Amino acid sequence: MKHLVFAHRGASHRYAEHTRAAFLQALAEGADGIECDVHLTEDLELVCIHDTTLDRTSSGTGDVADHTLQQLRELDFASWKGANIPPEFGGIADQLLTLEELLDLLRAEDRELELAIELKHPSPFGLKLEERLIAFLMSEGYDPETSRLANLHISFMSFNPDSVRHLLERVPADVVCQLVADVRPEDVRNTLGPLTAAAVMNLLRRALHEGEHIIENGAVGLAGPSIDYVRAHPERVKRWLEEGLRLRVWTVDNDDDVDHLHDLGAQEITTNRPADVLRRLEGKQTSDRV
Repeated sequence: MKHLVFAHRGASHRYAEHTRAAFLQALAEGADGIECDVHLTEDLELVCIHDTTLDRTSSGTGDVADHTLQQLRELDFASWKGANIPPEFGGIADQLLTLEELLDLLRAEDRELELAIELKHPSPFGLKLEERLIAFLMSEGYDPETSRLANLHISFMSFNPDSVRHLLERVPADVVCQLVADVRPEDVRNTLGPLTAAAVMNLLRRALHEGEHIIENGAVGLAGPSIDYVRAHPERVKRWLEEGLRLRVWTVDNDDDVDHLHDLGAQEITTNRPADVLRRLEGKQTSDRV
């Protein structure tokens, strides 16, 4: 079977995630699709950034939502990775991309591409994020019936069940992906105080339960489990496949996980290393034909 390989925030093994360089490298490596996260700026521009804050992946600090696009343009989103960016991928000041700029890069490609857009929550704008995204895509020529825009087939993802339900009212169910991952207490406790961690844990567990319910009911066409979730719940994931769901698994960077998903029949793989995963899958498919 053909597995679609999505570049997770671009080829983020090589260049800083969500940068022009990472996306261009992913296209050069032959990725079938691009995965990106979107946030709204203070002036309601859609930008490709994963975190709600700027601290980890830029020279700035504070919340993305508290900055205008122009203020974000003044920050360095690439140097933290320590990778030299070739001139053809732009300079440091060119690395932050709005969603519109990412679309321009993808529409310039002379081939069909998948674009998976994750809507990040919690957002101070609530579901205005979804409304702004759909309105923007429509203004660019998006066809909600086919979920196509020029050479792009677009899908939408979120961990947030409210976001998923909102999207289902506006786009076809087969292009909506409910993301799921097991809640690990240690991850929450390491970054928050005990009382805050307990409250966040309850919210995350409730969201996971609702997300699993959405998938189990067949409300969406795509299930988006982490690779750890796939390994922890093999019978459930196998049942999803048997019931006709497409499986989009993240973030898959080593050969054992690629082999496992190939054998399982997962249709879509999201990775930081698209070239390596494509080579591994080609080798597996060659072996299957022998």
